Amino acid sequence: MTDSLLLQKIIGYEFRDPGLLELALTHRSAGGRNNERLEFLGDSILNHVIAEMLFRAFPESREGELSRMRAALVKGDTLAEVAREMSLGEYLKFGSGEKKSGGHRRASILADALEAILGALFLDGGYAECQGCVHKLFEARLEQLSPGAKDAKTRLQEFLQHRGEPLPEYAVVETAGADHDRQFKVICQIPQRSIDASGKGSSRRKAEMDAASRVLEKLLAHGR
Repeated sequence: MTDSLLLQKIIGYEFRDPGLLELALTHRSAGGRNNERLEFLGDSILNHVIAEMLFRAFPESREGELSRMRAALVKGDTLAEVAREMSLGEYLKFGSGEKKSGGHRRASILADALEAILGALFLDGGYAECQGCVHKLFEARLEQLSPGAKDAKTRLQEFLQHRGEPLPEYAVVETAGADHDRQFKVICQIPQRSIDASGKGSSRRKAEMDAASRVLEKLLAHGR
């Protein structure tokens, strides 16, 4: 378990009660006192804050569209991505079995731990501090949302599926920067068309989106 001072710096909040943060970072495999109750609390708070962010950001969107966007932001895969960008797995405390099996990399565990941290932050600092943390962690993803619009990866996938062709392949080819300021370079390839393009971003997801967008531009430019 890595020292939590850097994690608090990444979060942008210093806990008055470090024990709450320690509990939030403790997986159930480590013993009876674990982060499951804090996860329950954090899940509710996260949904509330994200709903409020979407309500204010998209005043013209109907309830169904807002619900779809919220689901995209709070789903397990998204939470795990955010947790990986924070290097959260390095701070978690496990029992020996879970630790050996690679629990610090498991998406469901990372997502639960992120929610637990939010629950702990709420108890330690109140709603406003927790809200500020959620804004910091999710604001960039919210800005990428567009009601009714499909992202570049989805559009590229549908373009190829419509033509009965295999899906594109993505691979991380480079990472750089400190843990709290990581930069990813991803290549997107369509082998059957001999087309590829690279993209960059502060997360693997963003880099994949950038690469997919560039591949789409090449396909459309050549009328393929």
